[in-house]
Amino acid sequence: MKLEKAVDYESDRLTAEYLHFHYSDSKEYFPWGEWIDPAFSYTERIITDRFPAEPTGRGLDIGCAVGRSSFEMARWCNEVVGIDYSQKFIDAAERLRSGVECRYSMNLQGARSEEFAAQAPEGVDHSRIRFAVGDAHSLPRDLGSFDWVLGANLICRLHHPRQFLAQLPHLVVQGGLLVLNSPFTWMAEHTDPDDWLGGKPGGPSSEEVLKEILDPDFELVDEKPMPFLIRETERKYQLTVAHSGRWRRR
Repeated sequence: MKLEKAVDYESDRLTAEYLHFHYSDSKEYFPWGEWIDPAFSYTERIITDRFPAEPTGRGLDIGCAVGRSSFEMARWCNEVVGIDYSQKFIDAAERLRSGVECRYSMNLQGARSEEFAAQAPEGVDHSRIRFAVGDAHSLPRDLGSFDWVLGANLICRLHHPRQFLAQLPHLVVQGGLLVLNSPFTWMAEHTDPDDWLGGKPGGPSSEEVLKEILDPDFELVDEKPMPFLIRETERKYQLTVAHSGRWRRR
């Protein structure tokens, strides 16, 4: 099956959406009240909710987009590698890491827009972080192994998710933590239906298939729902609830 045209992760529009998603504060992001607070600060919550608040060695953020979770991971890890397939996303993350703000424009209504500026979070040692363009299907062999590995909102955007998952036992040290978040929104433009993990009529859920694939090498610690909100225009948002699984390397 030929995949349809996928989302353009090199576009200015999508880069702006992700910068706003990663770095704006809650009142700037959603000025309509506090009733949806649990969906804010997703890229920070992934670290604070799913990894222990204690110093560790190396962290890997696969599909890091514009880098906020990598910055948060660096509060605890001596070294963090953030990898994403999009050159534009990595350029923005690297600009922030170097101490320069990223200015971007968000659509409001029709042709109306508003300018914003993203800055790296305070209190993070930027020298601990390295950003690189890379393909989650075929990660560099010289990456080494990591104490913490994060893959957020990644699996259902890959052409071959099993190919990505097969690399994880070599990337996580024994006793290390793996966190995979996914809404499992399988779409043919990203993944051939033959390569979906579950999601077929009468078959198992994606959560069940993912746990089965990882079980030989990872012990499931826990799983929980994690909501997040992506702003598209002034009054239009995507509200999504990701499945968050946390595993420990056997």
